[in-house]
Amino acid sequence: MIPKAIKMNEQTFFCTYHPNRPTTLRCNRCGQPICSSCAIRTPVGYRCKTCVRSQQKVFETAYWHDFLVAFLVAAVVCGVGSILSSIIGFFIVFAAAFVGSIAARAVQWAVRHRRSRYLWVAAAAGGLAGCLPVMIPTVLLLFIFPGQDVGQGFLAAGMGLLWPGAYMIIAVSFLAANIKGLRL
Repeated sequence: MIPKAIKMNEQTFFCTYHPNRPTTLRCNRCGQPICSSCAIRTPVGYRCKTCVRSQQKVFETAYWHDFLVAFLVAAVVCGVGSILSSIIGFFIVFAAAFVGSIAARAVQWAVRHRRSRYLWVAAAAGGLAGCLPVMIPTVLLLFIFPGQDVGQGFLAAGMGLLWPGAYMIIAVSFLAANIKGLRL
């Protein structure tokens, strides 16, 4: 007769974040008991949310003023490109990606390559703000001089905003993607 499996003397632990869930997992950094829904898999084992968050804070090196610098630099570079878009028209679509990448490099240089999870948001907002001054006169002309046929006025304004709008979308997309770390 084969003996039944002998149960080892195990303690029952409960998850640090969910006190009603029994668990056998522990964070490999701090040793806190964690349930399977709280465990975050890392290359070196499972960790709790607190340890993962504290490890990610190490990579946040940006100061508060870096967000303002990123906004201003992106606004200037994208604004210059936006002025060019109103001059050269269709061909700016090809140059917009280049201008967005240049703006990203300028922002990274201006903030001395410090990093933050949300730095791309400030830069993208600056890029959008830099593109808007070229579009505002066209929109104002639409409302000041609507013409006899309102439909023609909107069509003319839409055509006047086509290339600057395309430039804005492409340039700001490349700016944000490059700052986030995506290489396009």
